[in-house]
Amino acid sequence: MTTSSRPFAFIRGFFCFLFAVCVAHAKPNFVLIMADDCTWNDMEIHGGQAKTPNLKKLAGEGMNFERCFQSSPTCSPTRHNLYTGIYPVKSGAYPNHTMAYDHVKSIATYLQAGGYRTALSGKTHIEPKSVFPFEYSAGADGEPDVAKISSFFGECKEQKKPFLLIAASHQPHSPHNKGDASAYPPGKIKLSPIQADTPITRQVLSRYFAEITYFDSQVGQVLAALDEKGLRDDTVVVVLSEQGYDLPFAKWTCYDTGLHSACVVRWPGQVKPASTSRAIVEYTDIVPTFLEAAGLPRPEVLDGKSFLPVLLGKEEKFREFTYSQETSKGIIRGPEHYGIRSIRGERYRYIRNLTPEVTFKNAVTPGRVFQSWIKKGENGDAHAAKLVNDFQHRPAEELYDCDTDPWNRNNLIGDESLKPVVADLKQRLDAWMKSQGDQGEATEEKALTRMPKKVKGGENENEEDDGE
Repeated sequence: MTTSSRPFAFIRGFFCFLFAVCVAHAKPNFVLIMADDCTWNDMEIHGGQAKTPNLKKLAGEGMNFERCFQSSPTCSPTRHNLYTGIYPVKSGAYPNHTMAYDHVKSIATYLQAGGYRTALSGKTHIEPKSVFPFEYSAGADGEPDVAKISSFFGECKEQKKPFLLIAASHQPHSPHNKGDASAYPPGKIKLSPIQADTPITRQVLSRYFAEITYFDSQVGQVLAALDEKGLRDDTVVVVLSEQGYDLPFAKWTCYDTGLHSACVVRWPGQVKPASTSRAIVEYTDIVPTFLEAAGLPRPEVLDGKSFLPVLLGKEEKFREFTYSQETSKGIIRGPEHYGIRSIRGERYRYIRNLTPEVTFKNAVTPGRVFQSWIKKGENGDAHAAKLVNDFQHRPAEELYDCDTDPWNRNNLIGDESLKPVVADLKQRLDAWMKSQGDQGEATEEKALTRMPKKVKGGENENEEDDGE
C-alpha cells in the first residue's frame, strides 16, 4: 500500500466501522398481533384443527414457543399485564373489565420516551387511557383497521421513526359469526377430554374454528401491509393467541387450557427460522423483551424480564415457574366470590381455589352448550356429568401433571409421593402473592373498586359479553 492510499483506506475503514455501529444499534420496529379467546392448541401450528396458513408460514420464518403463559385467564387483566409488564394485583388491574392504577406506565410510555411511535388498532379493554397513550384506531366493526395500519407503517418509514403497532383482533371471541364454518363440518370435529359430545357443542366449535382461520387471515393482512412498505427485515413480529376459548375449563379458569398461549416470534436475521422453544415465558415478559431489543432500560417496577437471549439462541431455558390468578367477582353472571391462584413449573401445576365451598357460575353456565352437557349427564352420560360437576365444584387445592395430563383432569393433590412437590409449589405461590400485595380473599373483596363505575357488576356496553 502506498503512502498516499493509506488515508483513503483509513477513511473507508472508519466509515465501515461507523456503518456497523449504526446497524448494531438500529432500533427495531415491533408488530404485536393478538387474538381474543383463542385456545392455543386449537391452532394448526400446535396440532389443532383450525387451519392457520399465515401463522404456519410465520412459524417457519421464526420461533414457535411451546410454553408461553398468561397471568390471568380473562381478557382485560391479560391485556393490562401484557402492555405493562406488571402482574394484575400489583398493577391494580386484576378483575375483568378493570383498570390500572394511575401511576402505572405501559409499553407505549416507555417506547415513546425512546423515540418510538406507538399505535393500537382494534380491541382495547384497557383503562385509563393516560396509562396507555397509544394512537388508537379501529374499523367500523371494531377490528384492526388494516388501511390505517398500512398508513401508519408508511408514515413511520417516511419519518424514519421506529414504531410499535398492536393489532388486537376480536376473534375468535363469541358470537362466532365470521369466517367459513362450512370448512369445519360439525360431524368431523374431534372433541377434547374437556368437552361433552352434544350437537350444539359441535356447532359452536365449527363456528369457533372458522373464526380462528379468520383471525389468521387478519395476521396475513397485517404482515402483507408490513411487506408492502418494505419494513419486514427491520421488524420484530409477535403473534399471541390470548387465553382459552369461552367454554368450560378454559377461559375463567387457571387450568392449562385457560392460561397456555400460542406465541410466534419473527425477527429476520436475529431469530432462527423454523425454530422451536420449550422455554417457559409469560406475557409479563413481552415489555422488557421489547425494551432490551430497542436498547432501552428495564424499569425496576416491572415483574417481567427479557427473554431476548432465548430469541437469539443464546439460552434454551428461561423461567422456572409461571404465576397466575383469576378474579371472578365482577364477571358477567359470575359468583360473588371465586378467587383462584396458580403456579406451574416445568411439569406440575398447583391451583388454589380460595372459596371452594362456592358453586362456580358465569355467563357460560346458563348457555346452550353447558346446558346441553347438563341434560346429557342427567340422561346417563358419565363423562358429561363429571364435566358439569367438576367445572362448578372444585376442591381447595388441585395438582396436575401437565406432561401426562395436559387437560388437567386427574387431580393428584392426594398423592403421597407428590407431597414434596406440593409443599414447594405452595411455598413459592405464597411468596409470589406476598410480593404482589395479594392478600387472597381480602384482595378479592376489593375487586369492584378496580373496575370503572360504568362497568361495576359486570356490565359494560362497550365490551362483548363473556360467553356464548
